[in-house]
Amino acid sequence: MPSSAVRTYSDPEDYVSGIRQGTYELTVTERGRFTAKLIRIDLHRLWMQRFFDNLPRVSHIAGWGGRAVISFRTQPGPSLVRSGVEMQPDHLFRLSDGRSFYQRSSGFACYGCMSLPIADMVSVGAAIAGCDLTPPGDTLIVIPPPSAMARLQRLHAAAAHLAEETPEIIANPDAARGLEQALIEAMVECLSTGEPNGDRVAWRHHAMILRRFRRAVEETPDEPLYIPELCAAIGVSDRTLRVCCQEQLGMSPKRYLLLRRMHLAWRSLRDSAPGMTSVTEIATQYGFWQFGRFAGEYKSLFGESPSATLHRRRD
Repeated sequence: MPSSAVRTYSDPEDYVSGIRQGTYELTVTERGRFTAKLIRIDLHRLWMQRFFDNLPRVSHIAGWGGRAVISFRTQPGPSLVRSGVEMQPDHLFRLSDGRSFYQRSSGFACYGCMSLPIADMVSVGAAIAGCDLTPPGDTLIVIPPPSAMARLQRLHAAAAHLAEETPEIIANPDAARGLEQALIEAMVECLSTGEPNGDRVAWRHHAMILRRFRRAVEETPDEPLYIPELCAAIGVSDRTLRVCCQEQLGMSPKRYLLLRRMHLAWRSLRDSAPGMTSVTEIATQYGFWQFGRFAGEYKSLFGESPSATLHRRRD
């Protein structure tokens, strides 16, 4: 049954939990009051989403296997980088089946995605354009003709407008079928007439290193990690890891690990009942031993002291 939902958020955790398909981890990298909006539309076979979030952040996305996914910017804005590549307004990203990646923004970000079951994507590619639209082995960047990209952008925006203003139209099976067909045709036109954007051999190699980096981090989520140990586990030099992290995360690996541990501490403080634990216990759990420095970094990032988070009731 076709459906749609429009949600606004003030908590990054709630925001990522509302995203359709895949596992998201979001780390805000600068202080500010977080706000986000998510529009989700499920037609008969086609799923689409539009994302709006306001603060610089790094996201890790994984686990959407079984569907062919495309993604693109819905309006220009501050830098938005996926797997080390700037998402330009005329770029369309074809995602590989089930491969994880990092995405970072330097400010307010607006982007969207669409997906079909893989078998359906292959079928419509053959039927409409006579081409193979099996998901690529690695993320592929396509530059469609301007007219084709503009049509896809207009239809995607029109669907979002219906979800916000007249969701009953999307819930109508016949109307949803017509909208879905128009979106599918626009997507296939972009994919079948677009040109691949350059040789991405080095980019694929760096993406592979970041996937190894991610696995090493996930193996010890609650423990401090040190760069020499990480480099040994991943099998790369310190310089190579720094280059890959700067390219895809926008920061050094040391800074990313610090921010990640800071967010883990924030989550633990937020979710703990006062009297059951202390700021010191949680700080040391995540490898912070200089408590004055921890408190200063924490307040700089989250706008309040660790003790204020611990004692603030979550609505």
